[in-house]
Amino acid sequence: MVRPDAPSRRTLLSAGLVGLALGGCAAWPEAGGPDLRIVYNRAARSHGPDRNPIIVIPGILGSRLVDMSTRQTVWGAFDRRAAQPTNPAGIRKIALPLQGPIGERPEADYVMPDGVLDRVVVRLAGIPIELQQYAQILATLGAGGYRDPALGLGDIDYGDDHFTCFQFPYDWRRDNAENAGELKRFMDDRRVYLAEQYRVRFGVERDPASIRFDVVTHSMGALLFRYFLRYGDQPLAEDGPPPRLNWSGAGYVGRAVLVAPPNAGSALSLKYLVEGQDLGRPVMPFYAPAILGSFPSAYQLLPHGPRPALFTGGDRRRPITNLFDPELWRSRRWGLSDPGQAAVIAAMLPEEADAAVRARLAAQRQTALLNRARRFHAALDVVAAPPPELEAFLVVGDSLDTDAAYAVDSGGRLTRFDTAPGDGTVTRASALFDTRTEETWEPEIRSPLRFRSTLLLSGEHIRLTRSSVFKDNVLYWLLEEPRGSPAGTTVL
Repeated sequence: MVRPDAPSRRTLLSAGLVGLALGGCAAWPEAGGPDLRIVYNRAARSHGPDRNPIIVIPGILGSRLVDMSTRQTVWGAFDRRAAQPTNPAGIRKIALPLQGPIGERPEADYVMPDGVLDRVVVRLAGIPIELQQYAQILATLGAGGYRDPALGLGDIDYGDDHFTCFQFPYDWRRDNAENAGELKRFMDDRRVYLAEQYRVRFGVERDPASIRFDVVTHSMGALLFRYFLRYGDQPLAEDGPPPRLNWSGAGYVGRAVLVAPPNAGSALSLKYLVEGQDLGRPVMPFYAPAILGSFPSAYQLLPHGPRPALFTGGDRRRPITNLFDPELWRSRRWGLSDPGQAAVIAAMLPEEADAAVRARLAAQRQTALLNRARRFHAALDVVAAPPPELEAFLVVGDSLDTDAAYAVDSGGRLTRFDTAPGDGTVTRASALFDTRTEETWEPEIRSPLRFRSTLLLSGEHIRLTRSSVFKDNVLYWLLEEPRGSPAGTTVL
C-alpha cells in the first residue's frame, strides 16, 4: 500500500484531551492528490432514495457546547466571553455534577451540544484565527454529493437535492452509553424527515424504519457508535445485569467508516485525568484534573486489554493491569482524589461548606465513574458478529511515536515509559484492538474485531482526514464499492 509522506509533528497549538489536536487543523493542502470532484462526479450526482444518507459522529471535544439559557459558549470558542475553567462560575458550567445519577441529564442542566465543531476560532493578540476541525470530513462528503445545509460549504455545490448528510452533535463529556441513546433518537428523527423528503422530491413512499444510514465516526465517536450498534438505546445500569446484546442499532446502518478509534483506549487519557490538560497557555486554557475527572467519557477512554499501560516504578515485572480499580486512584491521589484539587472541587460543590464532605463526595463519584467505565468496556468486549448486512471499514494511523505506557512512582507521578506506532493519540494496536503481547506475539494480528477493509495512513489523529488517500478511499467505500459482496466478515 502506498502511503503519503508523514507530516511534520509541529503544531500551532498543543493537543487536546485524548489528542483531538486543535493544532493539527491548520490548513494543509496536499499536492498531487486526485481531484475528487472529477473522479466521483457522476456517482455524486446519483442521489436518489436508493442511496444511503450519511451521519458524521465526531470524537471527544468535537461538538460545540453552549449554555442555552445565556448562549455562552462552554466549549468551542476561546475568548473572554466563553466559560473559563479558571473561575468558579466557569468550572461549574464545564464540569459535570459530582452528585446525582450518572447517565441522566439533570433538569437544571442548560449546557447542550450546538453543532459539530467543524471550525474553531481563537484570538491571538486580538486577531481571530480560524482552525479547521471536522470541516475536512464534511468537505470530503460534500465532494461525494452529501450535503448538510448547515455547513455552508460553498466551494462544492451539486444542487439542492443533496439533503442527505447529517452531523450528530453530542455532549462528549457525558457517558457514551447515554449518548448512544441520543444517537438513536437522532436517527429516528432523521428517518422521519428523510421519508417525507423522498415522498416530496421523488414521489417515493418509504417506511421510515426501512431507511439505513452510512456512518463516518472519528475517535471516541466510534466507541459510542459501537455501543449503539450492539445495544441501541439500552442504558448502562449502575449495577445489576449488563444490557442485552441484541444488535438493535445495526438495523439503522448500512456501512460504517471508523477513523482512529481508541478500541483499546488511549494512554493519554490516563495522563490527562491525572495531570489535567493544557491546551496551550496563555492563548488556550488549562483544564484541571478534577474538571476532566467529572466526565464519564474520559474514564471510558482509559487503556484496557492485555497490553499494560502502567508499570510501578518503571519495572516491567510490575505491571498495573486494572486502571479501573478505585483503590489505585485513591492510593495514588489521582484526579478527584487529589488533595491539590480541593479548590476546584469546592467550586464544583458550592452548596457543601465542609471540605471533608466535599472530598468524600468527589472520591465516591470517581469510584462510580471508574466502575461505570469498566462496565462499558465489558459490554463492548463481548465477542459477537453483527448482522451480515452491516459492513465496516477501519482507518488507522501508524507513523508517529504514540504514548503507550507510563511508569508511576511512589508519589503517583507519571513518566512516559513506552511508545508505539500510532497517530500521536491512538496507537495502531488500540485502533486494531490487537491482543498480541510480547509473550504471545505471532505474525498475524489477533483481534476480536473484523473489518471489511483497513486503511493504514501516515498522519496525526485529526490530520488523517486531510490525506487525499483518506478522502479517495472513503468516497470509494461509500459511493462505488459494490455492497453485499463476500469480501470479509465484520465483527464489532
